[in-house]
Amino acid sequence: MADKVGKSFKFVVVGGGIAGVTCVEQLSSQIPSAEVALITAGAQIKAVTNYKQVSRTLEEFDVEERPSSVLEDKFPNLTVIHSAVKSLHTQSHSVETADGQFFGYEKLCICSGGRPKLLTQENPYVLGIRDTDSAQEFQKRLSKAKRIVVVGNGGIALELVYEVEGCEVIWAVKDKAIGNTFFDAGAAQFLIPSLETEKPERAAPCKRPRYTTEEPAAGASQTFTAERNSQHSSGPTDPGSALGPDWHEGIVLRGAEQVSRRVSVEYQCEVEKIFTAEELLNSQQEKLRSENGSWPVYIQLTNGKTFGCDFVVSATGVVPNIEPFLHGNSFALADDGGLQVDDHMMTSESDVYAAGDVCTACWDHSPLWQQMRLWTQARQMGWYAGRCMAAHILSEPIELDFCFELFSHITKFFNYKVVLLGKFNGQGLGPDHELLVRCTKGQEYVKVILSRIRMYKCPCVFIFQVVFHSAKLFLLVAHYATLIHSSKQRICYSARKLSEL
Repeated sequence: MADKVGKSFKFVVVGGGIAGVTCVEQLSSQIPSAEVALITAGAQIKAVTNYKQVSRTLEEFDVEERPSSVLEDKFPNLTVIHSAVKSLHTQSHSVETADGQFFGYEKLCICSGGRPKLLTQENPYVLGIRDTDSAQEFQKRLSKAKRIVVVGNGGIALELVYEVEGCEVIWAVKDKAIGNTFFDAGAAQFLIPSLETEKPERAAPCKRPRYTTEEPAAGASQTFTAERNSQHSSGPTDPGSALGPDWHEGIVLRGAEQVSRRVSVEYQCEVEKIFTAEELLNSQQEKLRSENGSWPVYIQLTNGKTFGCDFVVSATGVVPNIEPFLHGNSFALADDGGLQVDDHMMTSESDVYAAGDVCTACWDHSPLWQQMRLWTQARQMGWYAGRCMAAHILSEPIELDFCFELFSHITKFFNYKVVLLGKFNGQGLGPDHELLVRCTKGQEYVKVILSRIRMYKCPCVFIFQVVFHSAKLFLLVAHYATLIHSSKQRICYSARKLSEL
């Protein structure tokens, strides 16, 4: 294999998403003399912009698609190779691309991200949303749709259900409440009224017109309706790698109906079967067609209900994109299918690292940190992987970064700003904990979890107390910590800083 290798690089990074680009930036700046290659299948790369360090662990940033030439202009030692990876040969330290080229490496970092976990791979009426191409396809189909079914309860589903207008949405979730990945049932109930009301104009103050709520009968789905006639314009979007936060900004997500929003939530159900119109005609279930009308596709749920729709959106999460790297290699895989990495982001194969959605952190986690395949963690892992690769080349010691001590994430759902800290849903805390909740309808939802509290003469329990502003939602969790008395001032200062978000 060595005789086929064309050019060799000190560092090769696979993937033009946030993890890969952040890793490349770190490597190129740490060792400017080293030749670095970024292999990406797309013409565009994902760049972090408007980065703001809110606190020691909290950060905010935007993600923009930019031409790869922006990176090459910034880092003269960087070469961007536009091709997909066909195979990896760890024994010869080489990567084969889809166009038949071979590139050697001294250190390799796999940042290939994840791919949508579709309900079915064969049905043309089932669409997953992961990259810009699929988002554009969704926008195109939605413009002609009168009803869609969204299956899933994660971030993409939450964003879609809120943003889609001019189309009836059937939302099927397997949990007892919406947003189970991020919220408890109380926070979900806080957010539900946002589906009843008018979406605020992006460039204008929030407007709340009259709306109607259709109360469900016993056993029926929950339905919200809001009326509005509005027109939008959108600019073109270019294809690229995985979508970033606020991916729906700047594109029209409007169907063919006049209604602004009509969302029906089906709780505690999953997909039992999907029929196309032709399959339904050839089956013995013509009754379903007569009950639901004529649609291109029908979806049968485990709660016994069947809905006809124009297409189905599969938003049931992602799986690590590892296939091109497995053949002929001996990677250790985690239970979720990700490449196992240690506390230096190294895989089980020598000189091969991984970061972002493709990997699974398999070191002993801090009690307040957990892995979730989010944009903030992709950036953190890419940055830390770059540091580790450079440190190993320079024979320098490196310790696990502080960002892995406390889970932290800032995002936005239903036009509310959301801050998540620590074990924000009480993950793994057991029954020995206490909840402190403050809720003001339409304004704020504050949750703090106290676990294993011990009282002394001068007790000081680690609590995040935040003053909230209108149209902001914070979910804050503080794991218990018994602190010395002098820590009280530092905690109050941190709380004041968080209140400025």
